[in-house]
Amino acid sequence: MSFKLIWAIVPRNSGEILSKSAIDAGATGGTILMGRGTASNSFLELLGIGDSSKDIVFVLAEKNYSQIFSAMKNSFKSKFGVMFSIEVSNFLKQGKEFNQEFKMENSTHQLISVIVNKGFAEDTMNAARKAGANGGTIMNARGTAKEGDSKFFGIQIVPEKEMLWIVCETEKTAAIVEAIKNLDCLKQPGSGITFTMPASDFTILGKNAE
Repeated sequence: MSFKLIWAIVPRNSGEILSKSAIDAGATGGTILMGRGTASNSFLELLGIGDSSKDIVFVLAEKNYSQIFSAMKNSFKSKFGVMFSIEVSNFLKQGKEFNQEFKMENSTHQLISVIVNKGFAEDTMNAARKAGANGGTIMNARGTAKEGDSKFFGIQIVPEKEMLWIVCETEKTAAIVEAIKNLDCLKQPGSGITFTMPASDFTILGKNAE
């Protein structure tokens, strides 16, 4: 079995449009998260999206991937966003784990994922933008506590985190990752992690997308 995870980043309260179209096309469901955009002014002019609230939509697709992807793309015409997909090598469902071996296709875009302590995502995005990134999406998150972490009145303190997702052209990836790695705020152990994944079928959604 081969799975693809479809990602879409769209204005807040627009995610339901995509998830419904995916279900109508055969998907078993989807997940919508809330984030905020950090697009630069030039990118804002191009796409019509900027520093604003976002819906991040995840849809897992198998054999009917193309049908689902097309349905989601065609359902979103009046607003702006981006959509792409990544290969899923491990999928856990109902206690069964499916391990897959496949060759990654050559992708024109990459998804850079960064997890940092709260307050550092904007600095990270600024460094990435100087290295060639157009914009990104930030989400609030939290770390998982472990034995020995600090406690306050007997309550475990779980460090707050921020997640930054940047979709960029493949040829820009190395420079952006290097810029992030060299940030002073990320040189301390445990201050953050960065990883990348190919983003297939990168598509601009909505008006002027053609």
